[in-house]
Amino acid sequence: MKNYQINDEGYYGEYGGAYIPDSLKPCVEELKSKYLEILNSDSFKQEFAQLLRDYVGRPSPLYPAKNLSEKYGCRIYLKREDLNHTGAHKINNAIGQVLLAKKMGKKRIIAETGAGQHGVATATVCALMNLECIIYMGKTDIERQHVNVEKMKMLGAKVQSVTNGSMTLSDAVDAAIDDWSKNSADTFYIIGSTVGPHPYPDLVARLQSIISEEIKQQLPSHEGRDYPDYLIACIGGGSNAAGTVYHYLDDERVNIVLAEAGGKGVETGLSAATIKLGKEGVLHGFKTLVIQNEDGSVKEPYSISAGLDYPGIGPMHANLAKQKRATVFAINDGEAIEAAFELTRIEGIIPALESSHALAALKKLKFKPEDVVVLTLSGRGDKDIHTYLEYK
Repeated sequence: MKNYQINDEGYYGEYGGAYIPDSLKPCVEELKSKYLEILNSDSFKQEFAQLLRDYVGRPSPLYPAKNLSEKYGCRIYLKREDLNHTGAHKINNAIGQVLLAKKMGKKRIIAETGAGQHGVATATVCALMNLECIIYMGKTDIERQHVNVEKMKMLGAKVQSVTNGSMTLSDAVDAAIDDWSKNSADTFYIIGSTVGPHPYPDLVARLQSIISEEIKQQLPSHEGRDYPDYLIACIGGGSNAAGTVYHYLDDERVNIVLAEAGGKGVETGLSAATIKLGKEGVLHGFKTLVIQNEDGSVKEPYSISAGLDYPGIGPMHANLAKQKRATVFAINDGEAIEAAFELTRIEGIIPALESSHALAALKKLKFKPEDVVVLTLSGRGDKDIHTYLEYK
């Protein structure tokens, strides 16, 4: 049986690792030497579980979507991460990493954000735990995610506008890494997705694995078994997808389906479909697939969704695609919008634009009536209403 988990060197297959300058090595080594011991300690587990239950509102429901099931001719369940406090899966990781930071004696928290959900989640937990919080965000994303920016400020975080490059998520990551390298003694960098140098992809996947843990516990009461035939999730950096598939990675009975952002179309040059378009390279401290120009420089990605607008992909997902363990669809903007309106009108749930890419994948699959499908709704659509209104 194949193993799709991370290895001792921090690689999923040939992707991952830590490709970092000397200035970052002490920060990364400190985290690598402590994270597993802390995550596996009883005190961390108890505090994390209590906050997920009483503060986040977990377990999130596994909702049998009857109307959607009827339309697609199978048994569809929606994992409702949109019902978490702050409106997305991002809060699971933020709580875990802030607890880890406190146990490592760090007093200052920095983070990057694209769609703003990770920034809001980090600012929320820092407010709860009375820690200084600086959020790096590209100027372009600040303009298209105004409400989330105001929430972060209301929560007491300082939002630092990044005006380099395309002024989006990739540039915000660069700015946060620069800060971390200069202030590592008292600063903890919370990465919001399964990207970055090892151990971040593994750390984030472990913290988000509460999603698949709950699916395993919730499915038997609906279906009499603890595994679905299909798991579907959207991927940008890939944290909600990593959490969705974590406990099923090596279970070949489960088909993994990942939806990346096709943008205006993979052939147009305006896309963030990294698995379809990317070539091997190093980005933000790890080896992965990267959208590149002919000269090997990182090419600016495009997606209607700020949360999927990233030129790379988490190493777990790059490996799942290479090993053909996952089926990957590039979902264009129009397909995502159409899927969002479909869910809204037949189930009364307005999904985040990111999640809408996963919903659009339903049209690309052929199901049997007995197939059990679990699709993760990674976030709610409140933050994207202005975009949806342009298409109504």
